[in-house]
Amino acid sequence: MAKSGNMGNVFDLGELRRLVDELGSGSREARATMLDAVSAAGKDCECQSCGTEALSFPPVVLATDAVLADAVLRVPLVLDAQRLAAWTGTRQVTPEGLLPDPFLPCAELGLPNPARLHLLWVVAVNTGMIRIVRGVAAAGPLALSAELPAAALLGFWDGVVMDVLDRADESLTGSEVVDDHLAEMLATMYAVSDGLSPATLVKGILQSHEVACETRPAQMRALAVALPAELDGALSLLGYCGLIERSEAGWPRLTPLGMWAVRQDLLREGHDAPTGAEVAVYADLGAAELVDAIMKRSATPSAVTVWLESRVPEAAARELVKIAASGTAGQRGTVGTILEELGPEAEAPLREALTEPAMWRYAASWLHIRDLPAPALTPADSTWIAVDTIASLIHLGNAPEAMCEFGMLEPAEDLVRVVEEMAPVDHPDTIAVLDLLGARHSDAAVAKAARKAAMKARSR
Repeated sequence: MAKSGNMGNVFDLGELRRLVDELGSGSREARATMLDAVSAAGKDCECQSCGTEALSFPPVVLATDAVLADAVLRVPLVLDAQRLAAWTGTRQVTPEGLLPDPFLPCAELGLPNPARLHLLWVVAVNTGMIRIVRGVAAAGPLALSAELPAAALLGFWDGVVMDVLDRADESLTGSEVVDDHLAEMLATMYAVSDGLSPATLVKGILQSHEVACETRPAQMRALAVALPAELDGALSLLGYCGLIERSEAGWPRLTPLGMWAVRQDLLREGHDAPTGAEVAVYADLGAAELVDAIMKRSATPSAVTVWLESRVPEAAARELVKIAASGTAGQRGTVGTILEELGPEAEAPLREALTEPAMWRYAASWLHIRDLPAPALTPADSTWIAVDTIASLIHLGNAPEAMCEFGMLEPAEDLVRVVEEMAPVDHPDTIAVLDLLGARHSDAAVAKAARKAAMKARSR
């Protein structure tokens, strides 16, 4: 998504997804209260793998292609771009490919300012309404009409939105702060499709800006005063562009076309943004089939939500524990991720798992995290979990992520000690984990310790 380098900075979208799941069909007021409490995202891991972690968004219901295509032809921005193309006819342009006198078309077409004209010009040229050849602008190959196939109109609309969002580098909305966080704001509105109050959006942007830019208190106070009016102007511009509308309560939300376009951008960036129909198929899978689909990357995190919602938590946990107890590290890691979504209502099967040799440490940790009675874990148990966690990522083909996971275990000076403690660990993948660290770890001392520990493990 354009201007998405700060993705996640308006709100912690992972936390936002959890809140949306918890709130379900709760009142708009309840959602606003909870969402106001969402803080800006914390600092990400610096490794390349973790820095590109995909976000998971709630499933959405999109309008049909026919309805969306019909709506494209009524977007004010699109209508004005058509008017500009007709007005231009055949006309000389500057060496930069722009109209020499921007005030003339503004006056004749009733446009508010040259900035609006520039946006229309970029859209008209980039989508093919206008073609520039040897310094002359003329009618392009694209002629919009209701006769075009829906797929063609939606492809056109996708290009329009990319052009609009790319203009955030050139003061699209008139607010530098909103432009800096535009992509994240739209993604946040996508996650809460029934709308967010302007106050919630303002608070989220302010929190993000303060954290990301380390803004001084005096600057934050001034921004807090100015931002509500700036956001109002930005939302008005986004409405003109066909992305934002007002809900019945008067809250800004994405239009059906906005939902479709933001989803396209999220998918391009590798995020999990399914439709309801895409994830519904996972509800009837068995636990083993779900785990296998996740390991093969054919199922996304949203599939887990749908699967769990279709089952009693205790029954779902019992199915999953059975797989983890007898499976590989990769299966245990996958099951562990799913079990994280369950609360204390799944206590019974996790307590039963305390008798399973390959699962009891995870079960104890799961119980501890939820403040439920559980056996204490020793340092040796923590080392076993570290080996199993890295092994699970190797099984899933995520060696770079495994390296990042290991790097987060301890301060750099303690990693050598951790490696040495892995050598005697009774785990089928100990040697594979040590071989990976020995071959791939960037710290020479850690890599050397890993190779030495692997030799000890083999001799054992």
